[in-house]
Amino acid sequence: MKLAIFLLAATFAAAEVKLGQPLTLSQPSSVTQVLSQAATHTGKTVQVKGKVTEVCQMMGCWMALIEPGKTTSLRIKVDDGVIVFPKESIGKMAIAEGKLVKLELNKEQAVARAKHEAEEQGRKFDPSSVKGPVTIYQIAGTGAVILD
Repeated sequence: MKLAIFLLAATFAAAEVKLGQPLTLSQPSSVTQVLSQAATHTGKTVQVKGKVTEVCQMMGCWMALIEPGKTTSLRIKVDDGVIVFPKESIGKMAIAEGKLVKLELNKEQAVARAKHEAEEQGRKFDPSSVKGPVTIYQIAGTGAVILD
């Protein structure tokens, strides 16, 4: 009986994929909580839990998390090669941690960023889809756990 419990526990533990540094905060916030209080959290370490909706298809250097039932996502970005987010993480739940960063892009920078993202994801890009300057919040990731 003890062996069966141990094997069951080992199976569940193996389902987690730990990436980067160990998580340091005890409780994750939702994407909505972090973004609704972005001014307060900017420059501070945050931990967020959500469903992985996208992963950089070129280098695995970012993933986007969304709170189930919501439409706004939050990107977790790392330097190329520091962490490689697995492409097969899409659709799984994840917890990620790092510093919340505010990016203020003028229209030219926003167009260039959107074009680059479209190229990474193999999507068509229409520059007219980018409206004016944009403010983007993302997490400069230090660690993550893919749960499912």
